[in-house]
Amino acid sequence: MRRCYHIALLLIMTGTCSSCALQQKETGDEQKRSTMGNPQNSASSLNVAVPVFPPYTVNLSDFGAVGDGVVLNSESFAKAIANLKNNGGGHLVVSPGIWLTGPIRLQSNIDLHLESGAFIQFSRDYSLFPLTVIDIKGEKEVDSRSPIHGENLENVAVTGEGIIDGGGDAWRQIKKAKVTENDWSSLLLSGGVVNDRGNTWWPSRSAMEGETNVGALRRRGSLNVEEYEPYHQFLRPKMLRLIKCKKLLIENVTFQNPPNWTMNPVLCEDVSIINVTVLNSPAAQNSDALDLESCRRALIRGCIFDVGDDGICLKSGKDAAGRRIGMPTEDVRIEDCTVYHAHGGFTIGSETSGSVRNISVNNCTFIGTDIGLRFKSMRGRGGVVEQISISNIRMMNIPGDAVNFNMFYGGNVPLDEAAVESEPNCPSVSEETPQFRDIHIENLICRGARSAIVLQGLPEMPLQGVTMKNISITSQRGISVTDAENISFENVHVDYKSGDALKTVRVKNSQLELVK
Repeated sequence: MRRCYHIALLLIMTGTCSSCALQQKETGDEQKRSTMGNPQNSASSLNVAVPVFPPYTVNLSDFGAVGDGVVLNSESFAKAIANLKNNGGGHLVVSPGIWLTGPIRLQSNIDLHLESGAFIQFSRDYSLFPLTVIDIKGEKEVDSRSPIHGENLENVAVTGEGIIDGGGDAWRQIKKAKVTENDWSSLLLSGGVVNDRGNTWWPSRSAMEGETNVGALRRRGSLNVEEYEPYHQFLRPKMLRLIKCKKLLIENVTFQNPPNWTMNPVLCEDVSIINVTVLNSPAAQNSDALDLESCRRALIRGCIFDVGDDGICLKSGKDAAGRRIGMPTEDVRIEDCTVYHAHGGFTIGSETSGSVRNISVNNCTFIGTDIGLRFKSMRGRGGVVEQISISNIRMMNIPGDAVNFNMFYGGNVPLDEAAVESEPNCPSVSEETPQFRDIHIENLICRGARSAIVLQGLPEMPLQGVTMKNISITSQRGISVTDAENISFENVHVDYKSGDALKTVRVKNSQLELVK
């Protein structure tokens, strides 16, 4: 029988870890509200600078390109972009056709514009995407060159109504559990190899061997490209990766079939991603739609994502390297977006080492995402995630949790109820300890989820200052809160089928209220 309860619970203290005391952040001022009752921070009134381009325009066909899907047009793209650069910038127009190419290197003051009917097909020949040493503020790593790439640019755009295909199926491994029996049989007939467990198909033996050997080379600190070359196909590039760029615009285009993440701006300022569609197979490994990494001032509006990994994801570097670079993702406004299949509709983490702050998410819909709102990190990451305002969210048919905070991403979560009253073993707080605080979720409706809300902090660093207001969720299970402080529920309604309405472990100074 479905059960709905009214519970007013003031949790003063429940089995806290005295050896892992946490100084609470004092905010002082009450959160401002808009006339619609939505949480406000400076991101909600963000001004993002947009690129401006000279009127000079060239057409790709003017440089010998042939849009028949057979002729390789890498040289034509390079010549057209060089012409624009030499003339102070402008627009490179790609007309209707199928334009086969290798990697495209963007330049400052250039808009790559795809007309309706234009289809850029990146080659499935991975040798056209050479291995190179990627240097991000002194952190170096060997990787394949991205299909669309650029560094230290200003005023750059990819726009228009066309489609860009990353040719990612030539790079990616496929897990048997993610495809139908017919698709698996087709993969086996296409060539490639299967691992010893019989559960993962790889496009080649060298790609499969790269899973072990590339990791060994990186742990050794090797930057010798020749040592990585035997495993080139394993090193799947991000489809669009722009590093240390200013005034970046991606608008109206459709991306599909990436080798790895789809869009990955890194260390960029003034990023606008408007009305972009990303369509990736649910079986596509690591095919996040957007990974905004250590960027400042960004607007994500009106996008539609349907992918095989996270939908909208904010990151800020990983572990010691991310902390050394110390560049947060901050001042980001996300609005009017729809995410269908994805691991998380809106996600922060797990790479939070440079911190994430001052984020506004408003008027978004998640349909069939594994998790709706997903916050993930782990010991060793460090960083502070704070000043997050999320409002007016709709969810349907969520296989996992509507809202999930997991500070044990990739590890074991200590949920032994027998140990609730005892002091858990936990490490001391250090720069490696992630902190999540000052996070506000308001006006959320979810119809169909496994669990309504899961808040899982660390014993040594509880979640702090998470508020949830005007929440209505239909789910199989209720709410679980573990290792948290100063949590507030207001007008939170959960219509659940089994288990407890609310379970708490090591929670203190919290007002948790569920209404019938």
